[in-house]
Parts: sequence; C-alpha cells; structure tokens
Amino acid sequence: MSSQEWARVWAAVHEERRALRSDLSHVPVHRWAEASLCPGWDVHDVVSHLIDSAKTTRLGFARRMLVARFDFDRDNAVGVVRERRASPAETLAEFGRIVTETKTPPAAPATRLVEAIVHGEDVRRPLGVQREYPLHHVLPALRHQLKTSVSMGGGRERAAGFRLVAVDADFFSGSGPDVHATALALLLALSGRPVRPTELAGSASLAFAKHLSAGPEGQ
Repeated sequence: MSSQEWARVWAAVHEERRALRSDLSHVPVHRWAEASLCPGWDVHDVVSHLIDSAKTTRLGFARRMLVARFDFDRDNAVGVVRERRASPAETLAEFGRIVTETKTPPAAPATRLVEAIVHGEDVRRPLGVQREYPLHHVLPALRHQLKTSVSMGGGRERAAGFRLVAVDADFFSGSGPDVHATALALLLALSGRPVRPTELAGSASLAFAKHLSAGPEGQ
C-alpha cells in the first residue's frame, strides 16, 4: 500500500478514535464495568486493548508473540492488564494520548479500521451510544472481513452461501439468497458480533442469523 493510501487509513482511524473518546467522556464511571460485546471483556478492558494495540509496532508484536508462545488471547490479556489504569478517567486520558498514533502490528491496513469500528461498537452498543459511521470508513473494513478467514480474524466463512447487500451503500457481495442490512451491521455480523434481528432483512435473513449462531464459522 502506498504512503498516500496509508495516510487515508490513518486519517479514518484517528477520526474514529476521537469520536470514541468524545463518546466515552460522557459515560458515568460505573458503566465502564459493564460487559462489552467482546466476550470476557468489560468496557474498560476494550478501551485498554485499543490503547495497547495503538502502541504495538511490527517488531514489538513479534517479540510479544514469542513471549506469549504465539497465543494471541494470552498476549491480548497481558496487554489489557498493562494498559488498564486505576480508574476510567486515567484510562480515557491515556486513550486520548494515543489518538494520533500510527503504529501497527504486521497486518493489512484495513485491519486498523476493523479494530476501530468493531471495538467501538463493542463499547457503544452495550452503553446505548449510537454513532453514524462514515461509509468510507466502514466499507473497506467490510471488504477486508469478507476476504479474510475466520481463523485470521475475518468473516469469509460466515458470509458463504449468501448474497450480502448493504442497504445504505452501493455494495453487495457473494451469491445465494439475499441478506439486507446496513454496512455496519454486516461488518459486525462478519466479525462475530451479535446483531439485532431487526437489523437483518431479505429472503435469507433468518437463515443467515441461524448460520451465524451455529458457531465461529457459521457451521
């Protein structure tokens, strides 16, 4: 990817970080302990993970994988503990300091958008906070998840056998019976996050929901 393309990705990521920081600044302290959409993590944990990820370099990631014996979950858990401050206010302040970071582990640029948006919803949805995400942020993340296997953090297998149609964008993917949803809802579903039944429509909406609930790969 060219430097100009990277610049566009980082501009979008920084915008998403600023938006999340703003939203969290209005959240009462006690609600940081609420469960997020990310299994096993509360709101405070997710924000701590975002801080940790923003500080992770390619070389640093390689070193961390060696220490964690290539156990991604273990490494993430250690990172959360490392970056979680004593209070939500302190963690939010640290999150504010990493808003414009451009460090990244060795991953495709679109993963930075997937992380910013999906983890943003991991926090916002349980808190009842809504954001109108720019489509030029969501669509690259959605395209990435469609072509990436579940084992690598994507959602290709979850989409198999369906034609996914974004109702708020000129976008469709796949073949089979139709599933209609917003680009954001499709991104969340392919990322293994729960979506409300009312967010899905089309002739295969019920079948798609059942497919998703069958397991990590929709099988």
